[in-house]
Amino acid sequence: MLTLLEDAEISHIVPELTPNPGELVVRKTVPSAFFGTSLAAWLTQRGVQTLVVAGAVTSGCVRASVVDAMQLGFRPLVVSDCVGDRAIDPHNANLFDMKQKYAYVATLEETKALLG
Repeated sequence: MLTLLEDAEISHIVPELTPNPGELVVRKTVPSAFFGTSLAAWLTQRGVQTLVVAGAVTSGCVRASVVDAMQLGFRPLVVSDCVGDRAIDPHNANLFDMKQKYAYVATLEETKALLG
C-alpha cells in the first residue's frame, strides 16, 4: 500500500521547515525533484548554479535529484549530516558514490564555512 501520499500526515512539511510566503514548493511524483517539474527552469531564471541538498532518502530522492542536477549543469553540494536513509549502509554507499561522481559532499559545518 502506498503511504507517501501528499495528504498523508507523514508526508507533511515539518513545522521547522515551513516555506515562507513566495518560496517555491516542488510537488513531485518520482524520486527526482527535477523530473516533470519546473525546478530547473525556476533555478536557471534566477541564475542559480550551486544547489545545497538536504533531505531523505539518500539512496532515493536525494541521489536522483543530485544526478539530475549535475546532468542539467548545476553544481550539487550534499550536506552529509542533513540527509538520511532507512539504513546506514545504503546511506554511506550513496554518499560515497555521489562524492565520487556527481556532487561535492560536506558536513553542515563544512558547508557553512564554504558559504560564508
